[in-house]
Amino acid sequence: MFTGLIEETGKILSLDWENTNLHITIKVKLILEDIHEGDSIAINGVCLTATSFTDSSFKVTAVKETLDVTTLKHLEVGSEVNLERCLKAEDRLGGHIVQGHVDTIAELDKVIDQNGSYDLYFKIPENYTKYIIKKGSISISGISLTVVDVGNDYFYVTIIPATWEKTNLKALKSGDNVNIEVDVLAKYMEKLSENYLVKS
Repeated sequence: MFTGLIEETGKILSLDWENTNLHITIKVKLILEDIHEGDSIAINGVCLTATSFTDSSFKVTAVKETLDVTTLKHLEVGSEVNLERCLKAEDRLGGHIVQGHVDTIAELDKVIDQNGSYDLYFKIPENYTKYIIKKGSISISGISLTVVDVGNDYFYVTIIPATWEKTNLKALKSGDNVNIEVDVLAKYMEKLSENYLVKS
């Protein structure tokens, strides 16, 4: 489990295919401290397992199912990715509960520079907007953000300068895709409501 608070960005060093699996090596500075083989690391919001390390990099493997439903298949050598280590039981939950299980992909429509902050508008499949509420939480490429507003097929968030500089959002262009994880509480509420209506 994660919080959506990005610890650092890493750079893709290599992308190596083995049949349908993609082995990804990422250069990092900070997050190698206190992680071990088998630990979970969120990469652009996708929970993956660290399989090996060097003094300045680590490797993960993405399987076909993960590649089919996330933006990881579009990575290139040199790409910048958002990174977060898994949450410790004693840590503060500073963002919101992020599982690292991507629900869908959204497309960046436009960025509006608000002279100190940035409004990012995203197009999203209509069947996912039911999980998104004004002032609610959403994970965009692993970043915990607050929804400013939502429509039938879009939503937008406002990015503060610190988040803009610390994450890879600043590199996005109109038409680029991002990984979206909606608030898990909304999905549980839907499931519980369905069961209640069936029994009623």
